[in-house]
Amino acid sequence: MAASLRLPMLVAVLVAAVLAVTQAEPWMKTPVLLALANGMAVAGVIVLVRAGQVSFGHALYACLSGYAVAFAGRAWHLDALLLIALGTVAAALAGALIGLFMVRYRGIFFGMLNLAFSMVLFSVLGKFGGVTGGTDGLRFDRPTFGGVPLEREGFETALLVLALALAVVVGWLVMRYFASVNGQALAAIKTNETRLEYLGISAKRVFWGGYVLSATLCGLGGSVFALTQGLVTPEMGYWVRSGEIVFIAILGGSGHALGAFIGAFVFEFVKLYAAALLTGAWQMVLGLVLIVMVFVAPTGIFGLFEKKLRGAKA
Repeated sequence: MAASLRLPMLVAVLVAAVLAVTQAEPWMKTPVLLALANGMAVAGVIVLVRAGQVSFGHALYACLSGYAVAFAGRAWHLDALLLIALGTVAAALAGALIGLFMVRYRGIFFGMLNLAFSMVLFSVLGKFGGVTGGTDGLRFDRPTFGGVPLEREGFETALLVLALALAVVVGWLVMRYFASVNGQALAAIKTNETRLEYLGISAKRVFWGGYVLSATLCGLGGSVFALTQGLVTPEMGYWVRSGEIVFIAILGGSGHALGAFIGAFVFEFVKLYAAALLTGAWQMVLGLVLIVMVFVAPTGIFGLFEKKLRGAKA
């Protein structure tokens, strides 16, 4: 098989497998939806990794989009498709604003400042309980999907199909962005930012565009997450959630968008079964998995198969 066809074929097989498994085992729809939502957020983080930057606070944008979905769902009872769009736009606008400050920083300063913004949001959501529901969060009724009211099973199935389609589109767009002029310029920030400026390209402008894209993808994941749960809490923006996103990026591999989703699925199901079998110790299992991956596959799970997919010689 031609190397150019191997990756699309793999994606098609994985999508078909997910649909088949969730139809055979309906209980798996929720963890699969959560994995897809996390994968979209991780795809946003690997955009920043492309520039050599790691954010320890990007759960901020998933949380913002989740609360936008909850507020709009409670106030206006909008359709699920509109809620996803609204949550994603809210995250994009927040990313555009915060990004104006973030593009000035690099390295640990960039990572910690993102963390600071996320913790400010976490504190605000927890303190203003009369509006945000406090630590208990906000519940909202199941919305219509495409104008059609659905029961829980039908809604989850429709949301799953939509999330799979969005995941494929997100992966394709991220890789197209990496191959574009702006994506190549973003990668140049990691290698030689000064030379990029000498070429007449504004590193801050390029980084701002990547940052907004990153926030938008995190917001898209947060919107799907909120609709899956029917509940949003401040924990969505806690630093632990941001750490999980970075963990998944390392686990799956940041060299390709597919690694974000592979890592998200492995993380979600290892967490699910570890929590069931080793109650209270699932974090230890995840830590051991990450340690093993760092030694065995420093480029992540996707890195193990990348050469074969591209038809390269071992």
